[in-house]
Amino acid sequence: MVENKVKSVEKTFEIVRTIQELDGASLTTLSREMGIPQSTAHNYLKSLEEAEYLTEDDGTYHIGIRFLEHGAYARARKRVYETAKPEVDKLAEETGELANLLIEEHGRGSYLRRARGEDAVQVKAHVGTRVYLHSTALGKAILANLPAERCEEILDRHGLPEQTARTTTDRDKLYEELETIRERGYAYDDEERLEGLRCVAAPIQSNSDRVLGAISIAGPTKRLRDDAFHEKLPTKLLEAVNVIELNITYS
Repeated sequence: MVENKVKSVEKTFEIVRTIQELDGASLTTLSREMGIPQSTAHNYLKSLEEAEYLTEDDGTYHIGIRFLEHGAYARARKRVYETAKPEVDKLAEETGELANLLIEEHGRGSYLRRARGEDAVQVKAHVGTRVYLHSTALGKAILANLPAERCEEILDRHGLPEQTARTTTDRDKLYEELETIRERGYAYDDEERLEGLRCVAAPIQSNSDRVLGAISIAGPTKRLRDDAFHEKLPTKLLEAVNVIELNITYS
């Protein structure tokens, strides 16, 4: 009985993920995509709708706004969010680019804050979007400062899937890059997750050297280059990180 209940819970979340990935699904579509009878899909959909986690519009089911209640609560519990938020917003305003705050959870990166400057590009990601750590400057800044055992555990679990032709998919090469990041204090992403987008990121650490997350500045390759990419933006990031870490330690 317990095993059946656990499987039912797993199936529920699988249905939710599928509906989100499809950006909405009808009963027929969900049944086909998941390979389950329409009667079974119907029972799950109606239960989720009655619990207010799904909405239905002309036969198509979508993720309900009630999930935002849980996400907002989870984000608010992260002290680094409230502390880093003003600095992330300031970076976006001063650079005109896209500034981000990312944390690691269950071996993936999740965006907690995204602030858009005047010239910021539109990218397909939002607060809550999960990404592979090895393919972003934010993620590599975090990986570089995790204990070696934890880093290896994450790579064993999630692998090094290719996001673009520039993604590092060789573990030894990644380890070499992570060592450089530790020594330098910040990380780069040169079109490794999204073509045409560059990013520079720096880790946020506690006074006991535990990595709490990372912040970044991202923009198009044509703007983020030369001194801006290699000197000015890293300097701004490190200054912002210093403020965040001081506030976390003493506030």
